[in-house]
Amino acid sequence: MNKKDKTIEIFKNAPVPKAVISNIIPSIISMIMVLLYNLADTFFIGQTKNAYMVAAVSVATPVFLIFMAVGMLFGIGGTSLISRKLGEGEEEKAKKISAFCFWTGLAIGVAAMIFIWIFVKPLCRLVGASDDTVEYAAQYLNIVAVGIPFLIISNSFSNIIRSEGRAKTAMSGMIIGNLMNIILDPIMILGFHWNVAGAAVATVIGNVFSAGFYISHLISKRSILSIRIRDYRASDCIATGVMAIGIPASLNSVLMSVSNILINKVMVEYGDMAVAGLGVAMKVNMIVVMLLIGLGTGIQPLLGFCFGAGNKKRYMAVLRFSLFLAFGLSLVMTVICYCGAGPLVTAFLDNADAFEYGMKFARIYILSGPVMGILFVMINAIQSTGAAVPSLILSVSRQGLLYMPILFVFSHIFDSARMIAMAQPVTDYLSTGLAVILFIVICRKYFTRFEEENH
Repeated sequence: MNKKDKTIEIFKNAPVPKAVISNIIPSIISMIMVLLYNLADTFFIGQTKNAYMVAAVSVATPVFLIFMAVGMLFGIGGTSLISRKLGEGEEEKAKKISAFCFWTGLAIGVAAMIFIWIFVKPLCRLVGASDDTVEYAAQYLNIVAVGIPFLIISNSFSNIIRSEGRAKTAMSGMIIGNLMNIILDPIMILGFHWNVAGAAVATVIGNVFSAGFYISHLISKRSILSIRIRDYRASDCIATGVMAIGIPASLNSVLMSVSNILINKVMVEYGDMAVAGLGVAMKVNMIVVMLLIGLGTGIQPLLGFCFGAGNKKRYMAVLRFSLFLAFGLSLVMTVICYCGAGPLVTAFLDNADAFEYGMKFARIYILSGPVMGILFVMINAIQSTGAAVPSLILSVSRQGLLYMPILFVFSHIFDSARMIAMAQPVTDYLSTGLAVILFIVICRKYFTRFEEENH
């Protein structure tokens, strides 16, 4: 059995439960580490007892998420295309795709770093920083900008490496980077008293370690992918193939950042403590969301391989098992986070006003929990087929075409921060319904078209 056969054997022949579990466990563990890193930043900044610092990081986060979306563009787009090409037996094409994702992502990262350094203060004002938080937010973003090239590489290849059947390697890179961040947070924030700057420095170092780990794997003989400059190709449908799925996937993250900016601007009308409470509520909700994202992204390479190989029976079996698993996990985590909202919010905030907002918002956001698993599985199932138009529709709808109008209407109808926060769960239920409808369209159209072209 050659190297390729060993790395993708589980995609082909393993029993469906084993194939799904072996792919989602490393992915979920990776997301848990991302979650812990996100919670650690807010937790240790919260220990400074300065709620304005918590609010500043909450305000700055959407800018950071925009560049994480670039990593997702190449990560999800590259994974979808590479897994399909490996399913079709085109290993050399897969190498060219991975090299394209690496070098294009790196160039964008360097450009983004320079852009933030030049326009940091206007950016902070744009995303809703007040006079009390703008200096903290600018300090945070100035330092975090250094790590953006490494962030993009790390986010891209934590996904792409799974497409070659190396789920454990992808997980290890995430663990290394996020563990470094978690260890350094208390040292730099509290030990060195660097506060917001300490959180930013820890984030940069974590991204450097994670990117370095992936690069060392990709240049080794263990990988069937490549980041050699001579393998770089944008032609031969590589750039368009990556972008067709990558742009819709990253648009969702970009629109999530934009929607966060918009709701921060709405919430700042109720004061900085409302912004701080909202930021912590999003962290609590992230406990459910990150686990379910891990499940969804974990099955995408497996679904993509099945689709590329034209094995519809196995594809549907994987999807059914994943939906059942996701729904069960959604229900369990929703109950845990709803009942535990008080202690979770207390861990980040001790200001009475901020805590009150945080508790209200956390329990509102978690109302989305029961359907989030279905939503993320459907999103990744759609992306796995290379169905660009449905992926685009779903991506621009959840945090854009659906959320923004709902937020606008709620903010004008209700004079209540609590009711404005309800815009998110309402959007998530509508998005799940849309995702199911779009997937039915794909089953009837895209899979049939693929079978006609290949048989």
